[in-house]
This record gives sequence, C-alpha cells and structure tokens, in this order.
Amino acid sequence: MTFKERLQGDLKNAIRSQDDTSKRALRLALAAVKNKEIDVGRDLTDTEVVVILQKEVKTRQETLQELTQVERPEMAAAQRAELDVLTGYLPKQLDRNEIAELARKVIVQTGAEGPGQMGLVMGKLMPEVQGQADGKVVSQVVRELLSG
Repeated sequence: MTFKERLQGDLKNAIRSQDDTSKRALRLALAAVKNKEIDVGRDLTDTEVVVILQKEVKTRQETLQELTQVERPEMAAAQRAELDVLTGYLPKQLDRNEIAELARKVIVQTGAEGPGQMGLVMGKLMPEVQGQADGKVVSQVVRELLSG
C-alpha cells in the first residue's frame, strides 16, 4: 500500500466516522498531492508525498502563528487540530544532534573544509534526511560545522 493509498483510506474512514477535522485536513493534503501529480505528469513516490505533507504542515503552522497573533482562538484551534492530524502521518523528525552526526559523516565523505563547500555537503545530505528534517535546520547545522 502506498502512502497516498493510506491517506485515501483514512479519508474514507474519516468520512464514515464523520470526523470533520480529519476529513478536511486529508482532503486538502490529497488535493495538494493531486495537483503535484498533474504538474509532473506521473504518480508521486511515497517520499514526494511526505514532502507535500511537510509543506501542508508548515503552512498550517504559519497560519496558526498568524491566527494566534490576531487573537482568533476558534480558528487557531481548528488549524491546530488539522496540524495534529497531518503531523501523525510524518515520519519521526531528526533532532539537531542526529542531523549534526549525519552532517559530520557527509563532511568527512566529501572532504569539505569550509563554508564555500556547503552546497556540496547539502547536496549529499538532503536526500538522506528528506522528510525527516527541516531544510533550514539542516542548513544551519551544516553552516555551523563548516564554519568551525
């Protein structure tokens, strides 16, 4: 069973159980997956679906921050509930120490010695952490390690 099929099955279950929050979150996520499939002209891999889910999670986190700032608690609660639903589908996220450990290995493999070779390290590291870490955090860790 592919990741997309799992999402579709869970959407059917949410519809049957009348779980409006899960239904709304999964429909939006599956719509984003479908749009990407149309753009690339093929079915997406599980890794690509996870990347889309991460974008959906990030969007909801940003919306939640904005709603909190403008004091819209009822809308913020709805966003938080959708965020919880989608977060449950993401793989375990690596912490900063785990990212640093992987980055050190890649730095040794590539022989990178300074910030000028950050692109080389990131190019090798990102496929390894795809779906398990935020790119900004990975970039910060690599920059710190290469800067000494």
